[in-house]
Amino acid sequence: MKKIEAIIRKSKYRVVKEALHDVGVNFFSYWDVTGLGNEKEGHVYRGVTYSTSDIQRRYLSIVVNDDFAEKTIQAILSSAATGDVGDGKIFVSDINECYRIRTGAKGGETLK
Repeated sequence: MKKIEAIIRKSKYRVVKEALHDVGVNFFSYWDVTGLGNEKEGHVYRGVTYSTSDIQRRYLSIVVNDDFAEKTIQAILSSAATGDVGDGKIFVSDINECYRIRTGAKGGETLK
């Protein structure tokens, strides 16, 4: 099993969620987070400079079986990209075990 963690623009959340549902990812957790990026300059809008050092993003946590990881990653990559700095990151790590609390079942079948 793989844990896929993605940090995306809040404005892209709905599109990413739909892309994940389209490939069969029907359960994941998410949080609103604030981070610091590499961009140090502020943006000017109508003559007012806004700080971009604190960046509002959405953090997704998804656990899938190994054979489903690439499909999930591609769905996020294609739906979250704008081509601009700050589109986000995806992190992938191994999950050793998974348990369904209700039944006590374990392993990849608990993800279905």
